[in-house]
Amino acid sequence: MRAIGVYCASTSGSSALFQDAAREAGTALARLGIELVYGGGRFGLMGLVADAALAAGGKVTGVMTRGLVEREIAHPGLSAIQVVETMHERKAAMETLADGFIALPGGPGTMEEIFEQWTCGILGLHAKPCGFLDVGGYFDPLRAMIDKMSEAGFLRPDHAAMLAFAPDVDSLVTRFEAYVPPALKYVQDGPASTPAP
Repeated sequence: MRAIGVYCASTSGSSALFQDAAREAGTALARLGIELVYGGGRFGLMGLVADAALAAGGKVTGVMTRGLVEREIAHPGLSAIQVVETMHERKAAMETLADGFIALPGGPGTMEEIFEQWTCGILGLHAKPCGFLDVGGYFDPLRAMIDKMSEAGFLRPDHAAMLAFAPDVDSLVTRFEAYVPPALKYVQDGPASTPAP
């Protein structure tokens, strides 16, 4: 993989586990020679993952709206920064720049961004893998909700299986490199397969 988009919190969270995981993620991406593409911020887990990747000699590209740059939220030491006008453009740029996507612990923005990429994969708009860096069981409730979606007939099992969950970046990259996208959800005449019961 050439570049991975990372979504995570602009705050540090309540546990040192989250902060350590962000640093380890940035270091691992640099060690693997994978460019970090992220939201460009200097605070919270966003800042920690970028700092760690840069300190380990990695390339880090930030994508941030002009309004946030003007509020001096942008990380000052990035390899490159792409300034866009809207959040929609920010997400589209990250999708273009990255070959896969990892969510670290975060709040609604993190969830919204990784879910959008997963949904685009389900619809066949791209064939890029998505995963979660599962720190201290943070994403256990999400995994249970995904299972519930499948049980309730709102999510095909192969679409649920698109998501990788792992405690470290190396394991996620291994999963990403073996990723095979599922069959298209829709074909010309309707759904490509019968939804799960």
